[in-house]
Amino acid sequence: MIKIVIVTLATVIPLAPFVMFFLSLRSKDPVKAAQNLVSGFKSYNLVLILMALGFGVVWLVSPQTVLAAGIAAQAAAADPYASLAAGVSTGLAALGAGVAVSGTGAAAIGAIAEKPEALGRSLIFVGLAEGVAIYGLLIAFLVLFR
Repeated sequence: MIKIVIVTLATVIPLAPFVMFFLSLRSKDPVKAAQNLVSGFKSYNLVLILMALGFGVVWLVSPQTVLAAGIAAQAAAADPYASLAAGVSTGLAALGAGVAVSGTGAAAIGAIAEKPEALGRSLIFVGLAEGVAIYGLLIAFLVLFR
């Protein structure tokens, strides 16, 4: 059940801003479109907060399951330094990828604004910058499952 919810959220969350943007394009008044966009984001955030609160209530109501999961996690994680190393490698790689994407993304937008046919090449460079985070995640998996 929880896997279905996670997969649904992982696929819906990135699509919500695009849907709201295209819905705002239908309006002829830009102020009204911006107001609709902001209210849509507010309602979407409210739905996510309510879902998080619901998961928290379910988590707190079922303490036996939580305690059993904690004991199983402690038994599985024999080396705490491996977990620390995996977290550090993933976190630093994500930070590095964020810095790289910010630079390449800004340059890509500038290049696309001047020459629209440069979209494909600029997306390749942004994708290469995002690959740094994937490498950090790969290192984390190698450290955890050795």
